[in-house]
Parts: sequence; C-alpha cells; structure tokens
Amino acid sequence: MSLEVLGMVGTKEASETRGSYFDGPAVDTPYLTRFAKAHDEAGFDRVLIGYGATQPDGFAVAGHVLAHAERLGVLIAHRPGFSVPTLVARKLATLDQLSGGGRVAIHHISGGSDADQRRDGDFADHDTRYARTAEFMAVLRRVLTSDAPFDHEGRFYRFEGAFSSVKPATPAGIPLFFGGQSDAAVAVGAEHADTYMLFGEPLAQTAERIALLRAEAAKHGRTLRFSLSTRPIIADTEEAAWDRAEAIAAETRRRVDAAAQGRGLFPGMSASVSSARMQEVAARQQVYDDRLWFGVTALTGPGGNSSGHVGTAQQVADALLRYHEIGVDTFLIRGFDPYDDVVHWGRELIPALRAGADRVAQPA
Repeated sequence: MSLEVLGMVGTKEASETRGSYFDGPAVDTPYLTRFAKAHDEAGFDRVLIGYGATQPDGFAVAGHVLAHAERLGVLIAHRPGFSVPTLVARKLATLDQLSGGGRVAIHHISGGSDADQRRDGDFADHDTRYARTAEFMAVLRRVLTSDAPFDHEGRFYRFEGAFSSVKPATPAGIPLFFGGQSDAAVAVGAEHADTYMLFGEPLAQTAERIALLRAEAAKHGRTLRFSLSTRPIIADTEEAAWDRAEAIAAETRRRVDAAAQGRGLFPGMSASVSSARMQEVAARQQVYDDRLWFGVTALTGPGGNSSGHVGTAQQVADALLRYHEIGVDTFLIRGFDPYDDVVHWGRELIPALRAGADRVAQPA
C-alpha cells in the first residue's frame, strides 16, 4: 500500500484559533458537507471523525461524509466498551458496502480522560480499558472475516453463534487503527492493530517508538503500519510560515486566557501517556528537527495532537518524508484554520508529499 494522507472533519468550524467547541449548534450540516468535499478535492485518502462523550455520533457523520464525497474514505473513532463488537462489525461492513467499498476504517481509543469516559457510564480503570479493547478488536476482526457462526467467551464479552451476513466490500477488509503509548497500549496495538497512530514527536523519539512497536508486533508474527499526526503551518516563504505560527500562538494564548474564566478551550483534557509525552517534549524546547513546532502544545496542555511542521509546502513535505523513511506510512494532517488549510494543502503540500514518496519508492 502506498503512502496515505488523512485529514479530519468536524461538524462545525472549531480549532484553537477558530470558532468554538461549545457555542452554537453542534452540527452545521452545510459546513460539514463543504469540509468533506474540500478534503475529497484536495486528494486526501480518508478523514478522521473524532469521538467525544458529548459530541455528535461518528457513524452518522461518516455516512454523511461518504454520501457527499466521491472517493474520500472515513476513519471512525470510537471507544470500545460502549457498543459490542458484533454490532460494530455489522455497522462498519454495512457502511463499506453502501459506500462502494474500501472507504471505511475504524480507530480504537481506549480512553485518556476518566471524566469523559464516565459521561458515557464507563468507570473501568486504565489497564482494564486496554484489556477490553484487545478483546474487542479480536472479536471484531473475527466477525468481519468469519465464514461461519462462532462462540466466544472472554473476560468482557460472551457470544453464541456470533456472525455477520454483511462483510466488507473488498478483500482489504476494514483497517483497524489504534493509538496509545502506555505499556498496556503497546501490548494491545502490537497484537491487534493494522495501523498504529503516533502523535507528532521529534524524529529520534518517533524512530524509538517504531522500533519498540515493531519488536512487540514481531512477537506475534505481525507487521504494523504507522501513522503520524501533525498540524502543518505553511506559507509561500519560510519567514511567512513562522510569522503565521507566531500569530496562531498569539491567538491561542488569548483564547486560553479568556477561557480560564469560563468552560475551557476544549471539550476535555486527556490524562493519557501520549499527551503527557507531548507536554514533556514541549517543556524542553519549542522547535525540533528545524521545523517541528510545539508552540501551541505548550499553551493548551494535554488534549491531543497539537505539534506542527512549519515552512513552505516543499519544506514541510521534505520534513514529513524523513518520517516516511523511518517507517511512517500514513500522515494525519489537520489545520489550525481547518477549511482554508485543507484547500491550500491540496494545491501544494499533498502533491509534494506524494511525489516525494514516489521518488523514495523508486528502485535505485
């Protein structure tokens, strides 16, 4: 499989510098439609649809995206434990069939925020959640691929005659994505994931994580693909790109200060190991590998991927290709100016990234 480029859609305009996660309608249907089409036209392979305990339903959002884009796929984030794997398998396979095939993938988030988990009634502790995710993924994969009913009795799930008459539309099936950096997460992802998602850390740290995960996966006779999340900030010149980064930081700082008097800037902060690692990197310095910038990370606290590569489109593409050379197969890119960035990236960044990956793939 060639290099993949993922984006991320939301049901309203909101980021660290644009719109609001809290105010106004939760679903702006015309915006979502326009946003999905922009990703399609810009050449993205899939878009991530996030999960939050108070947010719109991801499967419904995915259906809308698939219906309004010609070729764009979806990566639906969910939290194992709130729906049984047999039901999720049927939902995924049905969407895949209805969308023409090969356009549906699932991302497993075991949960980094206890408070957000409890909003959906989940009071399991960290390691229990990851153990449940492991069993969920194993059953999900079996339902999606089994030609005959089967029984299952595990720690979290028990089924008799489990089966789905609807299967994925293509032999590639439904790709299983997964993320997490704790020891429990590494064990689960190495055994069950197809693609392991990583936050935008410096090259050296990313190489260490890939080596560790490859070694763990090899114990199960498996290989993994790797995805890197980053927030590119590009402009026509390098100086203009860094000026834009500073403007983004200034607006984020203003909004963080204002939010201190209200409900906060984001729907929820994460206590995950991944988020803690990002905060530790940001505390040491703001720029790594010449253009990986943690200016926003240092301001917003733990809460997801917030580091980004800064420069011209070609400079950022070259920086990302260095990750490709150490094993990253997929890039998840989302902007601080969500819609405008997608349109801009489609003109320059994505073509440059794909051209560079093709050059790397050519035999000497």
